This record gives sequence, C-alpha cells and structure tokens, in this order.
Amino acid sequence: MSILSTTVAMVTGASSGIGEATARRLADDGASLALLGRRRDRLEELATSLRAGGTQALVVEADVTSQLAAAGAVDAVIAEFGRLDILVNNAGLMLPGPVVDAAPEEWDRMIAVNLNGVLYMTKAALPHVIDAAETSARRVADLVNISSTGGRLARSGTAVYSLTKFGVTAFSEGLRQEVMGQRVRVGLVEPGTVATELSSHARDGVREGIQQMVTAFEVLRPEDIADAVSYMVTRDRRVSVNEMLVRASAQTW
Repeated sequence: MSILSTTVAMVTGASSGIGEATARRLADDGASLALLGRRRDRLEELATSLRAGGTQALVVEADVTSQLAAAGAVDAVIAEFGRLDILVNNAGLMLPGPVVDAAPEEWDRMIAVNLNGVLYMTKAALPHVIDAAETSARRVADLVNISSTGGRLARSGTAVYSLTKFGVTAFSEGLRQEVMGQRVRVGLVEPGTVATELSSHARDGVREGIQQMVTAFEVLRPEDIADAVSYMVTRDRRVSVNEMLVRASAQTW
C-alpha cells in the first residue's frame, strides 16, 4: 500500500509547472487529487493522465483570489471525497520590475494571488484538514505553502514580489504554532529559480532580463520542488519538516 493511499490532497495552481509536478508526485505516493486552477482544459488533461494511472482526480476550476471561490472549491472537494488531508498552496505570480516604474495594478495582482490566495484557501481548508488529522490512519495532516528564495532575500526589481513571499513565510510560521497541537503540520518550501511559466507574466523588457539571468546556470525542474513537497508530507507523524530551501546548485542568491 502506498504511503498516502488513504489521503486526499488539493493542489492550487495545478495546471502547469510546480503545481502539476506536485500533483503527479502525490498521485505516485498514493493520494487522491483535487486539481485547482483557472485553466480547465489543462486541468482536465492532467486529470485524465492521473486517472489512467489509477488515481482518483477531481478538477476544480476556481480563482484563489476570490474568497467565495476558494470556499466553493474546498466544498467541492469535501462533497467528492469526504475529506481533505493535504493542501498545497502553490498558485503564485511574479511581476518584477523597479518600484519607480511599476504599475500599482501589478502589485495588486501579486498581493491578490500570493497573499490573499494563500489566506483564503487556508481559511476554507483548515477545519477539514484538522478533522482529517484526527480521523486519518496516519494521525497527521499537512498544509504546505510554496514560497520562494524571494521570501528570504529581497533583490533589486523584486521588492513587491518579495514582500508577498516574506508574508507567506511569516504566515506559515504563525499558523504552524497555532495548529501544531492538532496534528497538523505546516511546511514552507522555498524554491530557487525553476523552469516554469512564472516569469512569463512579466512585462516586456523585464521578462527578457529574467530569461537572460537564468540562462547563466542550470535551473531547477518543477519535479525537484515536487520532491520536496512529497518528502514533507510523507514523514511519520513524529516528524515535522517545517522549511525547505531548494536552490539550483549554481544559484548564488
């Protein structure tokens, strides 16, 4: 029997990149999957692939920046599976650039996805995650937030992005202390530069600069971060891995 065969995991931002890789890895570990994102076609493709391998998979099209949508997404998972053991808050947005030239609308979008999305999904899911920890054969449940090296070190051009990721770090630690007595583990994964779509949302000029910067070394793959998530949530209940910094070998920041 696979280690997560009795668990249900929900991954936000599951349509590509780290989210997709994490969903596939947790499916390999035996979990049933709820796949949340805005691109239903991509989610359906992933769900079809997972089902072909014997995994139960539910597609949940939702925008994490809406509190109502976040609550509805969790309700859909409970209606389908009856429980929620693992939440991976992966949905994220990076719109780098100097503060002096930035459009405040870009800041609003990053705050909405990177901070509010984590808050809304956690608020909706947490009561069910706590219940799952009580009733699970493993006697533990997990909430994992995907942050960034930008949540440890602010750099020129990433001030507001780092603001959001520093916030995720603070939220994760405070929440960890709140729920540790209820068998819920809170983990924070801080990826370095990963080959994903994250930088593709940046405006012209900024995007090209990012692409040039990361060609200087071999960047991480989404599967590398999925490995970290899997490690966190598959530990025995006596072990809580609360923070993992995962960088490319040649990355200096």
